[in-house]
Amino acid sequence: MGQGVGRPERRSKSLRLDGYQTIMTAEEEEEEEAAECAEDVAEKHSQKLKAICGQADLKNEAVGLYNIGLSCCLNSLLQVFFMNRNFTAILRRIKVPFDAVEQKQSVPYQMLLLLEAMQRGKHKSVHPTGLAKCLSEHRVRLFVLYDASQLFLILWNLIKSQITNSHLAESLADLYTIRLQEYLVCQKCLLETKKNSNMLMLPLPMFSHDSHRVRTLEDSLHCFFAPEHLTGDNMCHCKRCDKKTVCLQGMKVTCLPQTLTLHLKRFCSKHGNDTQKIGHYLSFPQNLDFRQILTREQYQPDFPEEGSGLYDLFAVVAHSGSARCGHYCAYIWSLMEHKWYCFNDSSVCQVSWDDVKCTYGHAGLRWSETAYLLVYRKKESAAAF
Repeated sequence: MGQGVGRPERRSKSLRLDGYQTIMTAEEEEEEEAAECAEDVAEKHSQKLKAICGQADLKNEAVGLYNIGLSCCLNSLLQVFFMNRNFTAILRRIKVPFDAVEQKQSVPYQMLLLLEAMQRGKHKSVHPTGLAKCLSEHRVRLFVLYDASQLFLILWNLIKSQITNSHLAESLADLYTIRLQEYLVCQKCLLETKKNSNMLMLPLPMFSHDSHRVRTLEDSLHCFFAPEHLTGDNMCHCKRCDKKTVCLQGMKVTCLPQTLTLHLKRFCSKHGNDTQKIGHYLSFPQNLDFRQILTREQYQPDFPEEGSGLYDLFAVVAHSGSARCGHYCAYIWSLMEHKWYCFNDSSVCQVSWDDVKCTYGHAGLRWSETAYLLVYRKKESAAAF
């Protein structure tokens, strides 16, 4: 759905106590020397690779990715990851797997190699073949129509699960995780039940609760966070009343991440399993202020700081075509050059904000290009790098 032609640390050398000696055969000595030599080579390669990738965001020229089999969705998401310096700062600090088989199966390592190829090569575009083969080992195959929101979650979870350093894995989680608190209030006895939850993206509706079209991102956020009365068949069991009662259900934000991903739910199922695309107009701003969009009850950060709710638009993953056959590309703001670029597989070109606004949508155009994923970056994080 939503896509078409265009989802062990290196073992440290053991310490030997003074006066303690071991007797080894010549064969064992050779094996140990060979192992130490291999470890040294791997360590040097790891340091060299990190040094190279540490310069990744210093190269001004944007590099494309070839479409190698309905991979426009994958290519667009990879560009959004790579252009985010908060993400590459984590990626270039990963521990390189020592074993060759592990290297081929490590998604973070293969992403690091691809980033190196993009930054060191002299070509305008590179083939993400190694990463694609690695992803196929994890059942993410080519020539499959992926939904960008689903593939983003698959990629992110693979990356996090394969980062062996717990501190880096936690940093990745902090970078993307939206922390919420859900609540349920019985309207008869006013018993309130709370539950904390985490999300990697907010799935925002294209229609309001009364089935009217949502025209702006701000209104879509209002709809998502609006409290809802659960009545009739949707009533919940109240422990105090010991029966099903009318309840008020809602949620509030307790922590917003540095990189905020918003999913515009433009694909919906109608008439059974038939999936259709919603192409109507929905505008989104270059800047967001959650203190202005949400109420004080809806936005209650655990650690409120000045400017903590301010965001700048960083990337737009746009979809053209229908739910059955289409194409993805990514509009991304260059943090180094302060310019918008369109990454359309191997084609990369500079664009204007007016070009990005064309992804607002147009219901009258069957092949209309519409924004599907919006990525915002917290203002202070942009200044920190």
